[in-house]
Amino acid sequence: MPDTVPLPGEAVLEVVSPDGTRRYARVTQTPFMIGRGAETGNHLQLSDRRISRNCAAVVIEANRFYVEDRGQRRGLFVNGEKVESRELQDGDAITFGLDDSYEIIFRSAKGSDEDSLPLLLTRMEHITSSAPTGGGLLKLKRLLEATSLLHSQLPLDVVLGHMLDHAVSVTDADRGLLLETDSASAMKVKLARRSGGLRLPPESLSPSQTAIQLALKQQSPVITEDLAQADVDLQAAQSIVAQRLRAVVVIPLYALSRASTQESMANIKHGDFLGVLYLDSRRPAAFSKLDRQILDALAADAASILDNARLVERERERQRLEQEINIARDIQQALLPRDFREYPHLSVTGLNLPCLSVGGDYFDVFPLSDGRTAFLIADVSGKGLGAALLTTMLQGALSGMTLGTDPARLFNHLNRFLCDHSEVGRYATMFFGILDQEGHLEYINAGHPSPFLIRGGTAEEAFTEGSFPVGLVPEAQYTAVCLKLEPGDTLVLFSDGVTEAVDPDEQMFGIPRLKELLTGQLECPLEQLQKCVLEAVENFARGAHQADDLTLLIVRYRAAAATSDTDVPISASPPSSAPAAASASG
Repeated sequence: MPDTVPLPGEAVLEVVSPDGTRRYARVTQTPFMIGRGAETGNHLQLSDRRISRNCAAVVIEANRFYVEDRGQRRGLFVNGEKVESRELQDGDAITFGLDDSYEIIFRSAKGSDEDSLPLLLTRMEHITSSAPTGGGLLKLKRLLEATSLLHSQLPLDVVLGHMLDHAVSVTDADRGLLLETDSASAMKVKLARRSGGLRLPPESLSPSQTAIQLALKQQSPVITEDLAQADVDLQAAQSIVAQRLRAVVVIPLYALSRASTQESMANIKHGDFLGVLYLDSRRPAAFSKLDRQILDALAADAASILDNARLVERERERQRLEQEINIARDIQQALLPRDFREYPHLSVTGLNLPCLSVGGDYFDVFPLSDGRTAFLIADVSGKGLGAALLTTMLQGALSGMTLGTDPARLFNHLNRFLCDHSEVGRYATMFFGILDQEGHLEYINAGHPSPFLIRGGTAEEAFTEGSFPVGLVPEAQYTAVCLKLEPGDTLVLFSDGVTEAVDPDEQMFGIPRLKELLTGQLECPLEQLQKCVLEAVENFARGAHQADDLTLLIVRYRAAAATSDTDVPISASPPSSAPAAASASG
């Protein structure tokens, strides 16, 4: 893929999913890659198997945006017309030759930047309480709809601030507040404005809680034209007395679902509660000419803007987390051995395929100072970032073996450490081996499935003796077991992502099927043996979603005096079917 060039945020892609949900992606690089999955470096990833991994790209040339077909099997379409390359205009719809898949709408910031908002506000200056209801309401609706279109291209606080300014301007209020609910369902002031679009410190205002609670109880706007004649509780409210308020409007905001745009608030089905739009004035009868239509419009459009803003905020947070997870994935994959050195007494190959972006499996191979070679495979309980963090910690601790630490002593220390920190809530199964040039194998099996030993074409589970997983049982004791290997002996280490892979009927691949597959593989090159196992699992699964990471590590012992090996040379490059794989032979 060509190098990407950073761009200013000049365009946004509005991504409409097959279920109708929408999310937004800024075009910040050129080319901006679109396709299925992240393996090919896609900036916008679409989860539809019918969309190609290398699908399309948005590029910029001479300050113009173009979309290019980069290999979509069914073709790339702009506004229903099949294209190879097409300049994009604001509102163009990009599709992929599928009736029930994604649609991407190109939004250009040039046609709707922040500078246009003052113009819209100027046009609204004449909307006052004396304006005809129908005309004022129509202009209000148009203004708020225009503002809602901008929400994906402006900072959220800017959008919400404009919405609050509109509300103050249209109602002719002295002040306006936007209150949102936090994670504990408590309301707090998010934004505060006074007439003229001037900002107010949120902490300097005390909205009438009595009026707010009344509106929430009624689930409809409350308008009090003159507090001197209002309910006794409202007249006596401390905040109203202290601030000398004479008129208050409280509009509860809900995620709304209208059966008809002509219905009144009483007939609207309420969704999730979002917050409150609060307006007040020290002038008696300040809101006397507000009618129900304007309140309904304010409630519906303000709720829509606030709801959309929250969705955009969540999407941006999701993208931020996704970026951090991708960084964690890259770090984790970089820690796996990829370019093995040549060992005089063994050949090795391995691969790791996490079921999520990051996983809890890992393997390693490294030389020790006395001419022996250590190798291991581990499977941390759980998935995701938590498991990945523990794999990294274990990998760092076990690398201490290069300093000559006794393996049983190190395992006992790791177990006590993890058990003493039980709040981590993780444990790990591990198989750890040290092989010397004479074929002496010293190993510890910490609750991991026994590797297969292929000797003379027969595959057997030869390493069943062992102890508990590390970090599970405080009293567990680990001791090393010795075994003598013969030249040509092959060890196949695997995680449960191999044997517990499931097919669409939720049947497992299983130990017997793996044993049958490995039996008879006498002089099979290691890379070919690895490919054989991987393809067998993939063919068995038939595309079914897998819940476990898949890891393989294959080690073949050969006599130190041997000058050649039956293995064919293995490239240090990962095989195409396993992007996280690494292999080498001596």
